[in-house]
Amino acid sequence: MKFACLAILPIAAAPLFLPATARAGDGWESIGTGMTAGASGIAVLSRDDDRVDALVLRDNKKPGENRAARVRLFDGRVSKVDRIDWPGELPVDLEATEAIPGKAGEFIALASGGKGFHIKLNDRRLKVLGTFQVPMGYADDNYESFALKKVDDRLFAVWADRGQDARPATLYSAEFSVPRLSFGKPKAIPFRVSYPTTDVRHASDVEITADNRVLIAAASDPGDTGPFDSAVYAAGSLRSDGSIALSPTPVKIGDFPGHKIEAMTCLSRSCDSLLYGTDDEAAGGSVRIVTGNEPEDQ
Repeated sequence: MKFACLAILPIAAAPLFLPATARAGDGWESIGTGMTAGASGIAVLSRDDDRVDALVLRDNKKPGENRAARVRLFDGRVSKVDRIDWPGELPVDLEATEAIPGKAGEFIALASGGKGFHIKLNDRRLKVLGTFQVPMGYADDNYESFALKKVDDRLFAVWADRGQDARPATLYSAEFSVPRLSFGKPKAIPFRVSYPTTDVRHASDVEITADNRVLIAAASDPGDTGPFDSAVYAAGSLRSDGSIALSPTPVKIGDFPGHKIEAMTCLSRSCDSLLYGTDDEAAGGSVRIVTGNEPEDQ
């Protein structure tokens, strides 16, 4: 399949993200220990002033290993982690999840090989409503991201191959139909980060804000015991035709030494507050709420 190439263009001015920095063990809340307890995808189930309930996906591959959990944070602290059983055939290597706009309790989940799942969650009861495959990209694609955004009453999907070191990530975008679980003609654009600098996955998750800014997490993953490193960038914008305009100079809005961020979701319309999830392999998984006005450490 041929993809339209997208130019890197300047984007309109947007509210400034101030950088945030987190250190290992500083404010991160464990959601489990060991290789099977990481967070590879995250989406908000509900929230009020002090409480956030989130759906967390886990990239496990073997029978008997947990695929999903319901995590409750109260005042930024994890108070509860409940296992969610996946009915029927177990997915392999789930890497992203996204709430479907206008459909309470319904989500898209995506596995690294490009298989997608339309799921519905009621408390801890999960139901698979349908499955699909993202449009064919490049032969070595390994997907870790999926986002949905409605623009001018059109729903667009954005997903990404993670890239690896010299190979940039590839961001894909296309119109998406939930009833048919089908895509319009996709567009593709490469993306790479300047930091981290070694063992780099240039796109470990993607989020789109209410005003159509595209946020991209990148991570360094040298192996099961790390050391890990992550950064988050305001990378560009989603245009009204569903294409992505990347900024010539993406703005780093977060620097997270010691953790491999594979999941993030906005907690407010302005997205000045983000919920992050990590898959720190042998060290397990953790989550953290970070606000954009935290100063970067000097």
